[in-house]
Amino acid sequence: MKNILVLTSFFLGSSLLASNVTTSTRCKINKRFSWNVAGPIGNVSIVIDKSDYELNVYDDKGWYATYPVVFGNNSLSDKKMQGDKNTPEGDFHIINKRVHEKWCRYMGLDYPTQESREKFNERKQRGEIPSNAQIGGGIGIHGVWPHEDFVIDRYKNWTEGCISMKNEDVQEVYGYARAGTKVTIRK
Repeated sequence: MKNILVLTSFFLGSSLLASNVTTSTRCKINKRFSWNVAGPIGNVSIVIDKSDYELNVYDDKGWYATYPVVFGNNSLSDKKMQGDKNTPEGDFHIINKRVHEKWCRYMGLDYPTQESREKFNERKQRGEIPSNAQIGGGIGIHGVWPHEDFVIDRYKNWTEGCISMKNEDVQEVYGYARAGTKVTIRK
């Protein structure tokens, strides 16, 4: 489990509190002392950092919040083909949203993009993937099975290539991320 040092300034004095908290707690602490209590202001964008297991939300004023996430394959490699359980890297957009019967909320991404298709075709030409491989699809940001938020706390990668969040967190992001929201996924 990752420990992060968080400095929080209290409004009732000039003292600083330093504490070790897990990444999953960090967002709640930052938002509690944030002036952005009503939610993000203006346009929202999302940056997912696979190596840090984080989903960062930005608005017109800059960084808004950070949420812990997990992925598909433990290698954290870029998606090469359908069935490899890797999460794709690149720039995407949310294209649809729905309440999901298994995973609380689902925000579908426009994978594969033209860039994804170009990387896929180059890998085929170099022989990195079989010539009959398919690119895949159906990548999105979603929650976990009911009462299984612990997989996020334990950094247990379990999806087929999607990004998974705690259900409370995915409901929050679902509330302010719209169709068209830019999502960048990087390692």
